[in-house]
Amino acid sequence: MKVENEGHVEETGDDRMECGVCWSVYDPAEGDPVWQIAPGTPFSQLPEEWRCPNCDAPRMRFMRLAHGR
Repeated sequence: MKVENEGHVEETGDDRMECGVCWSVYDPAEGDPVWQIAPGTPFSQLPEEWRCPNCDAPRMRFMRLAHGR
């Protein structure tokens, strides 16, 4: 979910992020078993060296998905 605060959109921890290369989705509720990331880990708390487990794209290639599943 996103919270707007004085014009800024902030991550609240449950935002799903989609790879702009292979369209793989990082869902904080699931974590990432490939990188041994525990369920409940927000995208913002992933290690800096984390990359897409499907195509190896860097974190900066991920885009926030619209809220809703």
